[in-house]
Amino acid sequence: MQSISFKLLKQLPKVELHCHLDGSLRTESIIDQAERDEIKLPSHELDTLDRHLRIGKNRGTLEEYIQRFDITLSVMQTPESLKRFAYELIEDVAKENVRYIEVRYSPILHTQKGMTLDTALESVQKGLKKGEKIFGVKSGIIVCGIRHISPDVSLKLADLAVRYKNRGVVGFDLAGAEENFPAKEHREAFYMIRNNNINATIHAGEAFGPASIHQAIHQCGANRIGHGTRLKEDKGLMHYVNDHRIPLEICLTSNWQTRGVRSLKYHPAKYYYKQGIRVTLNTDNRLMSNTTLTREFMLAHELFNFNLHDFREITIIAMKSAFLHHNERKRMIQSIAEEFEQNFGLHPEYVDTNSKFGPA
Repeated sequence: MQSISFKLLKQLPKVELHCHLDGSLRTESIIDQAERDEIKLPSHELDTLDRHLRIGKNRGTLEEYIQRFDITLSVMQTPESLKRFAYELIEDVAKENVRYIEVRYSPILHTQKGMTLDTALESVQKGLKKGEKIFGVKSGIIVCGIRHISPDVSLKLADLAVRYKNRGVVGFDLAGAEENFPAKEHREAFYMIRNNNINATIHAGEAFGPASIHQAIHQCGANRIGHGTRLKEDKGLMHYVNDHRIPLEICLTSNWQTRGVRSLKYHPAKYYYKQGIRVTLNTDNRLMSNTTLTREFMLAHELFNFNLHDFREITIIAMKSAFLHHNERKRMIQSIAEEFEQNFGLHPEYVDTNSKFGPA
């Protein structure tokens, strides 16, 4: 077995399922776009703005974490800026061999200057497609409803997702402040999503307990759970999640920064993984959390002693959990598995039909 280094982990093929576009901008691009669009920022000096946007060791609440998005959203109010930032995200993830990424954002937050929801979606799609053409990274869009915004808005966003199904949109999400804004208030939007055969993921069990995960699954029909950090507090629900192969989108760094866990060494990711739950590793917000998927992999190695076979399994699990059609998932799983074997000598420790992971 090769010794694990950051350089080696960066070379591994990767899949990311939980990445917010508005949390993954380059600081220098924010400044440049602000100057183009005459937007005032807290600072136009790179190092100062960077310190302001990145959490670092300054842990806080989820709400305090979310406040930083006011800055990124201020420079994402034109079709040109959305296309630019979507393209740059693909350029960034290509540098660490991400093969597939699901990019999530809420088009309603990009209408402050009159941009329509359709234009906000199509602009991101153009940027992602340009990135795929140049760098070969495949992607899909997850449209986000926002917990603390009216459920009527979530319904409009669900309708948008339905209209762009098979035209870039692969799923629907509910993000935002979790406590005091229950997912069940937005269930009408999820009825529309399910009735149109679209996949759903919901942020749950991060800033609030397992009851939030229960709502996401049983009242809104979530196919995946964003974070799910507190799932272990309800063993019955945890077994249900495991039995029904509901994946968890784990984001180690951001869970620590938002006080979702008291310490990274107590993060339940390894516990879930050992239970056989479908665990995936993700960045959440590359800018605010000052991270990459390679850094999240390195963190998992340092914290939990995950080895290269574990990273292979986690990557295959993520691809199996992607909101793509079955046959497309199979092709990508085969391609990624071949890359692990040919470039890194990593063979499956479990066959793909093993009950631990289930079929693609």
